[in-house]
Amino acid sequence: MGKEVNVAVVGACGMVGSEMIRTLERRNFPVKSLRPLDVKANEGKKVLFRGDEVEVLEARRDNFAGIDIAIFSAGGDASLKLAPEAVEMGAVVVDNSSAWRMNDECPLVVPEVNPEDLRKHKGIIANPNCSTIQMVVTLKPLHDAGKVKRIVVSTYQAVSGSGVKAYAGLKEEAAEYLDTMKPVTPRSYGKQIAFNCLPHIDVFQEGGYTKEEYKMVNETRKIIGDDSIRVTATCVRVPVWYGHSESVNVETEKKISADEARELLRKAPSIIVMDDPAKEEYPVPLYSNEEDETMVGRIREDYSIENGLNLWIVSNNIRKGAALNAVQIAEKLLEMELVG
Repeated sequence: MGKEVNVAVVGACGMVGSEMIRTLERRNFPVKSLRPLDVKANEGKKVLFRGDEVEVLEARRDNFAGIDIAIFSAGGDASLKLAPEAVEMGAVVVDNSSAWRMNDECPLVVPEVNPEDLRKHKGIIANPNCSTIQMVVTLKPLHDAGKVKRIVVSTYQAVSGSGVKAYAGLKEEAAEYLDTMKPVTPRSYGKQIAFNCLPHIDVFQEGGYTKEEYKMVNETRKIIGDDSIRVTATCVRVPVWYGHSESVNVETEKKISADEARELLRKAPSIIVMDDPAKEEYPVPLYSNEEDETMVGRIREDYSIENGLNLWIVSNNIRKGAALNAVQIAEKLLEMELVG
C-alpha cells in the first residue's frame, strides 16, 4: 500500500473507535504510529494495537501535530470543532458523524461506489450513515446496469448503532422482562426495546419522517450522484445486538430479472449473495457478527410494477457500516496518493 502514515483515531475508547483500531490492525493498514484520542476523562487509558498498549491522549488541536490521517468517531459536535483544526494541523480527516455528510465541500464516500469523489476533498471526507452504506453498495451494480429510479426501504437496525449504552440497555431490559414478564423501564430509548420494535430512529423532522430516514434519502442521492432518484424510508430499531437488515424495493428504468440481479451482485465487490429459497438460505443479522461483506438474499421480481426488484440486505453496522468503510476510505486515499 506504499508509505507508512501517522494515524489518529478520535473517539478511540468508544464502540466504533475501538473497532476502527482493530480494523486498522486486521487489514494491515500501513500505520507508522497510532495516536488514540478521546475526551479528557479518558486521557491516560490504554488501547491495544499490534500487541502494544498505546496511551490515549485528549482530543485537542495540538495533538493532531504530525498526523497524516485522522479517523473520527466522536459525534457531530466534536467533529464540527475538531475536524477543521485537524486539517489545519496537516491531517486529512475521515469523519464518521453526520456533521459533514451533506456539506458541499466534503465528499461522501463508499469506496465501492464513488471512490473518484475523493479527489474533490478539501481536507474532510464524510463516512455515510450505516444503513445507507449497505444499501448503496448493493444498488450500485444494479444502477450501473439498469439505472435506479425509485427506492422504498424499511430498515431493521441493531441497538449497537446507538452505542455502548444502548447495547448494555438491551441486556438489562431483556433480563428484567424475562424475570417479571412485565413492561420495564426503558434504559436507552423512549420505549422498551427488549422484545419490541421502535419505528423511531433519531429525532422526528418536518413531514413526520425521522432524521435517520432523511439521511437515507439525501445521502443515497449524493453518493450515487443522481438527485433524480426517488427514495422513501422507514427506519426501525429492533432488539438485535449487531447487524442492520433492510427490505429494499427498487424500480429501474431498464428491466433486470432476478437471475440477472443475482449474477450482477455475485460479481460486485464486497457482496455475498445468499439466496436459495429451496434451502431456506438467506442472510440474517447473526451471520454478520464477524463479517465484513454485505450479504444479500430474497432477490425476487416485484410483479406489481414493470421493472421492479425486492432485496433483503444485511451488514454489520459497526464494521462496514462504520469502522471498515472509514478505513477503506483511508486505504483509497493512500492508493490514489491523496495524502501528504
